Amino acid sequence: MKLQNSHEMLTRPLSDEAARQDFTMQFRKHISTNISPANFFAYHVEAESKYKKEHNRKPENRHEVADAMEANPYYQMYSVMQRACQEITWESVIDSVERELPDLIARAKNIGNASKGSLTLHADFEVPKYLTAYDIHLQPGSYHAILCEDDVAAGAIYDRGAYLYSIGNWGPDIDHLARTVSKYYRGEFADKTPRRILEIGCSVGNSTVAWAEMYPDAEVHGIDVGESMLRYAHARAEAKGYGVHFSQQNAECTDFDDGYFDLIVTHLVMHETSNKAVHNIYKECYRLLSPGGVMIHQDIPMFKGMEPLPAFLSAWEVKNVNEFFAETYRSMDVVDEAIKAGFDPDKASLAAIKHFKEPEVTNYNTSQARIPALVGIK
Repeated sequence: MKLQNSHEMLTRPLSDEAARQDFTMQFRKHISTNISPANFFAYHVEAESKYKKEHNRKPENRHEVADAMEANPYYQMYSVMQRACQEITWESVIDSVERELPDLIARAKNIGNASKGSLTLHADFEVPKYLTAYDIHLQPGSYHAILCEDDVAAGAIYDRGAYLYSIGNWGPDIDHLARTVSKYYRGEFADKTPRRILEIGCSVGNSTVAWAEMYPDAEVHGIDVGESMLRYAHARAEAKGYGVHFSQQNAECTDFDDGYFDLIVTHLVMHETSNKAVHNIYKECYRLLSPGGVMIHQDIPMFKGMEPLPAFLSAWEVKNVNEFFAETYRSMDVVDEAIKAGFDPDKASLAAIKHFKEPEVTNYNTSQARIPALVGIK
């Protein structure tokens, strides 16, 4: 497996810190490849049989599978291991960030002085409650915490933590999701060359930079709610030599002009919002798109069409690592929501996109070889 690509803003762990981070990634890989698959055995041999004795039938949906599995000792062991791995992943990264934070802040300032892009922050910005209510993915402070003046900690934690979390499967620049969507876009809309691109929920700009690289003549923007994330994203992009325009904005109501963008994308963002936000963001995307413009919201698999056991296992993060809205989002008719937001019924659909590069198989769910995306054309 290729290591994460270094850049000027990435933390530089000491040997013991690096060893701990490597352990967390190998631990996660071990759980995914060796522990998780045996949940199928535990279910079919033990939990399902027990449920049938009590109810005279098999579980018929993921909720009934949960009733059968959550008391199963093997699943409980798996779940505890997963939760512990999530916690120590962030902890292993925080050690490096805390030690380096003053230097990271100084590096961000120095890089930003020779800026190709731009950074716009707002002192009075209000982060949506659906993001402040809990630490998403258990990242301490979530995406929006501010520890000090000119803080970049949340971004530094996320940049390294996301690589470990994905077990390297999102690529050495953690940008394979953007490259996956780009490959789909180029194939389906070969006649389009976007002049302006917007990424919503850009976090540290890993995907935003990828879009800037793939479309060097385009004006590329990334918006997010996290001040520290954006400050880090701006410095990271500049360190890599790309001029991206980052701004702190709520995607439900931005300050861009009508019809400004030819392409709007999100990568694993919508399932971390809310019912109201999904509608508002789709509606805002419709306003922001130019005639013929395209929005692509890539996200986690929807429940529709999934077998009960895989659906239950794939929803582990809902209860265990603060992905609470994901349960609702994955049950939504997102195409219908896009139509309600203004998109023509014939120009909104759910696509199954093949990965840009097949990741190393680390998950029981082979359907991950394709990822869903809501596609809307104005």
